[in-house]
Amino acid sequence: MPLYDIITIFPDYFSVLDISLIGKARAGGLIDFAIKDLRDYAEGVHKSVDDTPYGGGAGMVMSPDPWGKAIDALANSQDVTNLVILTPAGKKFDQKMAEEFSQFNHVIFACGRYEGIDHRVTEFYRDQPNFKVHEVSIGDYVLNGGEVATLVMLEAIIRLIPGVLGNPESLTEESHSIMVDGQVIVEYPNYTKPAQWRGIHVPDLLLSGNHAAIAAYRAEEAVKRSKNRE
Repeated sequence: MPLYDIITIFPDYFSVLDISLIGKARAGGLIDFAIKDLRDYAEGVHKSVDDTPYGGGAGMVMSPDPWGKAIDALANSQDVTNLVILTPAGKKFDQKMAEEFSQFNHVIFACGRYEGIDHRVTEFYRDQPNFKVHEVSIGDYVLNGGEVATLVMLEAIIRLIPGVLGNPESLTEESHSIMVDGQVIVEYPNYTKPAQWRGIHVPDLLLSGNHAAIAAYRAEEAVKRSKNRE
């Protein structure tokens, strides 16, 4: 059963994981997750987890020691621990990465804040034989912290695990799951009842019952839609 450990200074942020498909997957024994408060691994009265950056500059940097203690406490000596460090400088998250991560047994998400986590955390765990470090970004913009990015990743990853979705066939034609001539294809437009809404009609072909023609139409529309995103 895949285990997702999340380290954050805002544990309550992840209460949403108990609802919707992710909550059902956990209740059904398909996955498990645990939220860890970074401050539980910090020293001193104030449980400080950050300090001023060497070399100067604005903002604060998250200290390596609390992160090291938290990650060490969660490491799985029997299997590879995949450590995800959320950072704008990381590799951009996509559907292919979600599929890769859905195969992992254990993932730790390190939700940085401020100006990020001391880079020595990345350097140290990259050198550990039972760790694989992934620096990941969900897009070319800056967030206040890694919590939102972690939720995005978990949503994309967990839905790919067998049994999580009620109808697994819904995965086969999803956006970003198909490639044509090296281009990632998004899903075709979808419609439901009524056949006319506010003067806009569902394409007649979708009402025809001609499944071969509908499949060809949808493939064409998916390619067209994908090109319009460029």
